[in-house]
Amino acid sequence: MDVTLDHRFADELPELAIPWRAEQAPAPEVLILDKELAAELGLDPAELTTGLLTGVEPPAGAKPVAQAYAGHQFGGYSPRLGDGRALLLGEIGGRDLHLKGSGRTPFARGGDGLAAVGPMLREFIVSKGMHALGIPTTRSLAVVATGRTVLREQPQPGAVLARVAASHLRVGSFQFARATGDDGLLRRLADHAIDRHYPELKGDYLGFYDAVVAAQASLIAQWMLAGFVHGVMNTDNMTISGETIDYGPCAFLEAVDPATVYSSIDTGGRYAYGNQPAVAQWNLARLGEALLPLFHDDEERAVPLAVTSLERFGPAFDAAWTRGMRSKLGLAEDPPAGLTTDLAAILRAGRVDYTSFFRTLAIAARGDAEPARALFPDPADFDLWLARWRALSPDAGTMDRVNPIYIPRNHLVEEALAAAVAGDLTPVERLVEVISEPFRERPGLARYAEPAPGDFGPYRTFCGT
Repeated sequence: MDVTLDHRFADELPELAIPWRAEQAPAPEVLILDKELAAELGLDPAELTTGLLTGVEPPAGAKPVAQAYAGHQFGGYSPRLGDGRALLLGEIGGRDLHLKGSGRTPFARGGDGLAAVGPMLREFIVSKGMHALGIPTTRSLAVVATGRTVLREQPQPGAVLARVAASHLRVGSFQFARATGDDGLLRRLADHAIDRHYPELKGDYLGFYDAVVAAQASLIAQWMLAGFVHGVMNTDNMTISGETIDYGPCAFLEAVDPATVYSSIDTGGRYAYGNQPAVAQWNLARLGEALLPLFHDDEERAVPLAVTSLERFGPAFDAAWTRGMRSKLGLAEDPPAGLTTDLAAILRAGRVDYTSFFRTLAIAARGDAEPARALFPDPADFDLWLARWRALSPDAGTMDRVNPIYIPRNHLVEEALAAAVAGDLTPVERLVEVISEPFRERPGLARYAEPAPGDFGPYRTFCGT
């Protein structure tokens, strides 16, 4: 099959692109492939080769590169991060085709440049679930086993993830460009980003910043509404397009608690569930700092322009959150503030499973409140709230369309990954099939809708590097 990959990024921004080749894979084997995504890209799934999907045989004319970027990681600035184990193969249909785990690059910083089967399948599963929920996300095309052993806490089978994104331009990309002191490079990067994502804003750099702020406000609101915890919201993991990227130590909220942290490396709780909006705004402030020379020649005049744009994040997030919560509660108008804050307190006090609650609440809208009441150790406070909510005439149909039954629940993901590492891909394939239709209840899938069993214990996830 002839595949043509464009190379706009490599051509237009060579200062941010190091030409590189993927490492050979000793015994490549496709573990899972998103045929729907392949078709969207104009690719025949039956003819996709492991040579393409691992990057060892790029198409004729392709220019694979490792991308340069900087970033704040857990608040600390690193001036040179970049694709340490990844390659941008090129663009197809206006979208990036990108690899993770394809070998060491000049940005590897002592790492082996490889990836293991488990973390790459995790990204495939969770990004598939996020896409099905309607949340903007990078998407996984395929996971290919390499036949190489990867050393982590213990030896693991190696793999390469092929993923697709609107682009891989990040806040960290702009931080890197700004740090060079070359305002011409910064301008070309901004022009490239605008042309790809916000072409109506050509030459309007402040409008571009506004657009990124708005896109991220919408995205983070959708994360919060879905109970998604990203786990590692460094500035190099925030896209300019407004897509979710880099599913490392990610997970979905179980018992409602804004302090929830699943990442094994987030010991201070910087990226806890409830902190995500504030962290996003902090990251966007770093983007604004990087863009200052494009806002005005005089930095003292540029700063207040950036601040005005950044201050729009809070209202935009609040509006997106309120719209989403209105739908989750099945209401025709925005819910009274007290209704949602009281509900949050009740759910937190009862440590109620977030996803289960909203789906059973739709049953309560139809008249049967017992499934929802059963989620609470003591439903007395919930009963009082329920009467207030029912007085607003909630619509169960609306609730069913936005509140999922099936998500990539943490215990199901771990169960599927353990089986896959042991050689059985059936649980992964079944889980992907189930979460691809998250809102439609189907017979025989009750276990996929249930919270984690009591013996699952405290959940910790790992970044996979």
